[in-house]
Amino acid sequence: MAELMDGARKLGWLLLSCLVRFVFMFINNSVAIPSYCLYLVLLQPLRLWDSPTFWHIEGIMFKWMLAMVSSWGWVAGYTVTEWGDDVRPISEDEAMAIVNHQATGDVCTLMMCLQDKGTVIRKMMWLMDHVFKYTNFGVVSLIHGDFFIRQGKAHRDKQLIYLKDHLDRYYHSRDRKWIVLFPEGGFLRKRRETSQSFAKKNSLPHLTHVTLPRLGATQVILRTLRAQQENGCVSSESGPPSQSGNKRKGLQWVVDVTIAYPKARPMDIQTWIFGYRPPTVTHVHYRVYPIKEVPVDTKSLTDWLYQRFVEKEDMLAHFYDTGSFPPAKGQKETPSRGMILDPVWLCFIQSLAFASGYMWYSVLQYLYCCVF
Repeated sequence: MAELMDGARKLGWLLLSCLVRFVFMFINNSVAIPSYCLYLVLLQPLRLWDSPTFWHIEGIMFKWMLAMVSSWGWVAGYTVTEWGDDVRPISEDEAMAIVNHQATGDVCTLMMCLQDKGTVIRKMMWLMDHVFKYTNFGVVSLIHGDFFIRQGKAHRDKQLIYLKDHLDRYYHSRDRKWIVLFPEGGFLRKRRETSQSFAKKNSLPHLTHVTLPRLGATQVILRTLRAQQENGCVSSESGPPSQSGNKRKGLQWVVDVTIAYPKARPMDIQTWIFGYRPPTVTHVHYRVYPIKEVPVDTKSLTDWLYQRFVEKEDMLAHFYDTGSFPPAKGQKETPSRGMILDPVWLCFIQSLAFASGYMWYSVLQYLYCCVF
């Protein structure tokens, strides 16, 4: 009887905690997102007069918005341990990150672990499923210039044309440096069976923890953003001018990112919002490849990309068996490091969001009274 009462008490506290978190995040979104939009409306003259400064300010606010999302998980005890290469030394270079995709929480995890990587967050372009356009954060991503891709054979060719046009119009003009995509084209649980069937028909590796990647978006990004070829080599400075007037070097790195969850239980956005799962450490592994090692022609790039996901499969299998990623060739162990967010900084960002919401409410109320 005592155990039953204790279980009921814990369930009650959990439900109360979920309710409090939901109310807080609803209010948080209600003040932060409109404030972000209104600030940028106010700054539109600056966009016409000095576009680089406008997008610099927008990038800072975008990073703060993603920091608020990170704080939701941080408060619930959802943290990140990083493995493999340290990407901070290349955070100011241009890079393409390819990430395995298991659930909606993957995006939240990346928002958290990239917070301390220099200007990566504020100069990053995301490629996401078009469904995200209709979420509460969709308007922020639209303003920032992220690309929403529609899945399915019926849309594939047109979407790649739209992606090429989007990169030409927004990537350089807004001084983007990193671009993130999920080459699998969907969540693991939804694509695994189809991927395995395709692999069996084409004598490709049988994958369980990842699916075979799709080539289209990756190839468009590489052909559009990498530097022009000079004598068969990648040029060091042959891209279009940056906002500062200097020549851009084009993509310099491909960052292979592998996300692993304890016991292979991915976290979704609902978990981040309600916080009903006990404190959890998500593990993120980085492997950096110089762009000159990445082919562009269709067959070679397909083989290269498949090989990366076969490696992901092996790394995830090792992780689920041992609790750690396997060491790289020539190493005895894989270095890991805990990712720390500054709680004072997170409190400052949240306080600024609520203060901005109150300010804009007061301004709009005053204007309404003046008009009516």
